Amino acid sequence: MSSSEHSLKDYLPILSMAGLILIVQVLALLLSTPMEINEMQAFEDPTQVSNSIYYLGMILVFTLFVLIAIKKNMKWIISLLIYLAIVSTLYYVFFALFTLIPSFAGFENPASILISAGLTVLLYKYPEWYVIDILGVCIAGGVSALIGISLSVIPVVVLLILLAVYDAISVYKTKHMITMAEGVMDLKLPILFIIPKHPGYSFVKESFKEGEKREAFFMGLGDAVMPTLLVVSANVFMENGGFSYPVLGAMLGTLAGHVFLSILVMRGKPQAGLPFLNSGAILGFFAGVLLSGVSIL
Repeated sequence: MSSSEHSLKDYLPILSMAGLILIVQVLALLLSTPMEINEMQAFEDPTQVSNSIYYLGMILVFTLFVLIAIKKNMKWIISLLIYLAIVSTLYYVFFALFTLIPSFAGFENPASILISAGLTVLLYKYPEWYVIDILGVCIAGGVSALIGISLSVIPVVVLLILLAVYDAISVYKTKHMITMAEGVMDLKLPILFIIPKHPGYSFVKESFKEGEKREAFFMGLGDAVMPTLLVVSANVFMENGGFSYPVLGAMLGTLAGHVFLSILVMRGKPQAGLPFLNSGAILGFFAGVLLSGVSIL
C-alpha cells in the first residue's frame, strides 16, 4: 500500500467527522426559521447574558447527576432521561420540518409524534452506528436550532467561552469528563458520532472493555452542537440577516478548529474538543463581522 493510500485512510475519519458537523450546521440553519416562527425559543429575552450562566448551570447539574448515577451503577436512569430527551427533540425537529411542507398543514403534530416515537423505538431495538449517526445529526441540529434562536450573539459567545474553559478543566485537570464519557459509551445512545475504522464494524457488538483497542472514532454530540449555536444565532440576530459573512465565518472556523483538534487526537491522547471548536467558531465569526462591517450589538 502506498504512502498516499495510508494518508487517505488516516485522514478519512477527520473528513467524515467534519462532514457530519457541516450537516448539523446546515440542518440547524434550516430548522431555525420554522422554530422561530413557531415561537420555540427557550428564553423570553435572548439578549440576557444571564441566560448563558443558567444554561451552563444546567449542564453542570446534569453532569453531576450522570457521574453519581455511574458511580451508583444506576445507568438505567441516565438511559431513561436521554431517551425522553431524544423523543422530545425529534418531535420538535420533525414538527419544524413539517411546517415547511404545505401538504402537512394540520397534521404536523400527529406525524411528528409518530415519527419521533418510531425512530426512538428503532434506536432502542437496533442501536447500530449508522442509526446513531443519523439520529445524532437530527438531534444535534434540533438542539442547536432551539438554543441558537434563544440566545443572541453576545450571550452565545460568552457561553462558548465558558464551555471551552470548563471542557478544558474537565478533560485535562479533573478528568471527570473522560470518566463520564467512558461510563455512558456502553449505553449505545446517540450522544456521540461514530466513524468506523474498517468495513463491517458493529457498534452493537462493541464491548468497551478497558484496555481494548477501539475499532471506531468517536466525537461527542456537544462538539457539533456548541459551535453551531453561534452559526444559528448569527443567522437569526445579526443585522442584515440571512446567510452572511459572520455565519460563513463561524462555520469555516468550526471546521478549522476541528482539523487542529483531529490532528492532536490522532496522536493517541484524549483532547478537550470545545477549546478548539468554539475558538474556531468565535474567531471565524469575528473575521466575518470585520469583512461584512455589520454590528454585533
